[in-house]
Amino acid sequence: MIAIPALDLREGACVQLVGGSYDDERVREDDPLAVARRWRAAGFRTLHVVDLDAATGRGEQSALVARVLDAWAGDAQVGGGLRDETAIERAFAAGASRAVIGTRAVEDRAWLTRVSSRWPGRLVGALDARAREVVARGWTASSGTGAVTLAAELSELPLAGVLVTAVANEGRLAGPDLDTTSAVAAACSLPVTASGGIASPEDLRALAARGARAAVLGMALYTGALDARAVAGEFHT
Repeated sequence: MIAIPALDLREGACVQLVGGSYDDERVREDDPLAVARRWRAAGFRTLHVVDLDAATGRGEQSALVARVLDAWAGDAQVGGGLRDETAIERAFAAGASRAVIGTRAVEDRAWLTRVSSRWPGRLVGALDARAREVVARGWTASSGTGAVTLAAELSELPLAGVLVTAVANEGRLAGPDLDTTSAVAAACSLPVTASGGIASPEDLRALAARGARAAVLGMALYTGALDARAVAGEFHT
């Protein structure tokens, strides 16, 4: 199990939302570069960066993403609004190791097949789920596709893995969606990363037991519910 801190960008700041709602922002730090350096100093080896403005059509933070990755200077995955090849190229040019593809992966499977062949092993399919249904466009649009069904379909492509996020659990510190994670891992031959609601080392161990290879941490790190150094030390392989 690998623990990965999230660095979500909104309007130039690092934020944490609850339940995927832009109206419920609980954490805001005005220096994202300092946040990246803090997680690096704590011992984390991978960073998960999301451009929330691009994800929801409120603008884009590509220049800030590049600065964050420069400050991080290590393995990182970038997502949020990556809906064409130019955006993916920009993420890689900025220093991303992997690009996380959500909305267009759900809406345009032919495009996903093409780009996954162009960048084999470097794209992560994002499954943002509410009640096991995948949602898109910054968690605002229902896709009509089940997370488990989509995970099985994505297994046929040369992706780096899938990221399954329990959107309703985001930021609530009430525990992850173990059942959905388990079902996705059982249906999918790709490495599975889990996100949403993780609040304790026990949650991380439970996710690992359900088949997750990694977990993205947000609110629990930013509020101190999880000890960053202890988590980075235990969950790094």
